[in-house]
Amino acid sequence: MKILFLCVANSARSQMAEGLARRRFGQRAEVASAGSAPTRPNPYAIEAMAELGIDITGHTSKSVDGMNAADFDFVITLCAEEICPWLPGATQRLHWPIDDPASDDPSLTPEDMRKRFARARDIIHSKLAEFEAEHLN
Repeated sequence: MKILFLCVANSARSQMAEGLARRRFGQRAEVASAGSAPTRPNPYAIEAMAELGIDITGHTSKSVDGMNAADFDFVITLCAEEICPWLPGATQRLHWPIDDPASDDPSLTPEDMRKRFARARDIIHSKLAEFEAEHLN
């Protein structure tokens, strides 16, 4: 099974989903992530994943440009308020609306940011457990 996680910047939610899914699914699935406006993995995403012993420091942000949904069994979008990337092609599509933990709000402290990223990570973790029960067992 091949799974692609999409969000806008491919810096937080989709990177965490990729890392969590690789750990959870192992050899049962090939996992990738991408975004419509890729940047780089967010340091808070890296930190949130390290708390679970998952190292995503080697991940890079990738663009959906040139990808085809038909190359994947599932394309899972993780956007909430923003416009999710669209990948042309026939596939099974799932939408998990998760608020973007990244923020430019200057009133948020580093601890606030850590909590936001941990919350998003934990929601993704729960969604992956549901996905596994439905599609990989």
